[in-house]
Amino acid sequence: EGVEARVRYAGPMSELIGQLVGGLRSGMGYAGASDLDDLRHRTRLVRITGAGLRESHPHDVAVMRDE
Repeated sequence: EGVEARVRYAGPMSELIGQLVGGLRSGMGYAGASDLDDLRHRTRLVRITGAGLRESHPHDVAVMRDE
């Protein structure tokens, strides 16, 4: 979020969308949410470790513009 970068071609966009949807479904499962509206109401902020923070930022990309 807030970073524009280029990455090497890794296959059709449909595969990426499938991965994104899979990640969203996984997160919804962890939260016990049955739909997106339910997910919005069940989410809360949690404290993460320094390692988790580093992993949450873009990596393995050449950053073009950082906002």
